[in-house]
Order: sequence, then C-alpha cells, then structure tokens
Amino acid sequence: MTFILGLTGSIGMGKSATAKMFADEGVPVHDADAVVHRLYEGDAVSTIEKAFPGTTANGKVDRAKLGERVIGNADAIRRLEHLVHPLVSQERERFLAHVQRAHAPVALLDIPLLYETDSAKLCDAVVVVSAPLEVQRARVMERPGMTAEKFAVILAKQVPDSEKRARADYVVDTSQGFDHARGQVREILAKIGKITTRK
Repeated sequence: MTFILGLTGSIGMGKSATAKMFADEGVPVHDADAVVHRLYEGDAVSTIEKAFPGTTANGKVDRAKLGERVIGNADAIRRLEHLVHPLVSQERERFLAHVQRAHAPVALLDIPLLYETDSAKLCDAVVVVSAPLEVQRARVMERPGMTAEKFAVILAKQVPDSEKRARADYVVDTSQGFDHARGQVREILAKIGKITTRK
C-alpha cells in the first residue's frame, strides 16, 4: 500500500517549493492547483462558460474575468466550486489508483486548502509548510499586484497557520532556506521509512 502524505500551507509559506523537494526525492506528486489550471484550459471550460457567461476566451477560462465575477460573492464561489471540485476529485482518484498500481512507497497530495476542504481524511499523514508571519508577509508582498488588503482577504479564508501546525503530523519550516527545508523533507521520508530512489 502506498503511504499517502498530504501537503498544505498558507500563502507565501513555500509549499510549491517543498512539493518539488518531495518530487526530487522520487515521490509522485498530485498538484491540485495544476489540475485546476489544466481544467481551465480543457474539460471545465464549457461548463464554466454556461454558468458564468463571458468568462472564457479562445477555449480557455479567463481567470481575471472569472475572478471579477466570483470574488466577494459567496454564492458564486460555491457554484464555481460545485462545478470544479468533482473534476479535481476525479483527477486525484486517477492519480491515487496509478500510484497504488505502481506500488509507489509514498505519494504526495499537494492541496492548498487541505483542511478547508476536509481532504486530510484522504491522507495517512499531513505535512504543513510554515514560516514566521513576518517572513510570510515579506514574500507575499513581493508578488505582482499584491496589496496589504488582498493579503488580509486571502489569510481570512485560510485556516490559520498556528492551527495548521497544531493539526499536522510533520512541519517543514522554510524560513531558514531551501537546504534546511530539504533536510526536513528527507527526515520526514526517513521517519515514515519510505525513502524512494533519489534522482
């Protein structure tokens, strides 16, 4: 049986970089955000256009237009999630079936809203990527178009970092650089006794 690790972390914590570290150790990774990006250029386009007319162009979802339509509108967000989440779940189930067939010792579910969507129940253990608030804020504020107001809105929608860490089986602290974080990733894999062949 494949050991399923969940990976999550609030905005600016270094979750994507940490997911890549697991991949570099030979762990198959299912990236929920990447799946949504693919769906927005494929299977979800016609459904989203029907629900939110004028939010697609050239066979793709225009994320900016869709954002204008749903951000700040709880009902619209729920409708969008109702359309997209089942498609993401199908992709995840295909991934899990594949890693089980391949007898992968460990597989990683990279899910930004792991706790918010109750997806932790899919995992044998959860890794939370974390850093001090001042480090997180500095990273996020460097992003194009980011404002203090936007940052506050995003944080308000996410389970607080302190709660994530309290609920986690493992925590990766990214505030001391990539080499330190990579060491923590390897320690986690060693602890579950499933280090895969390194590339």
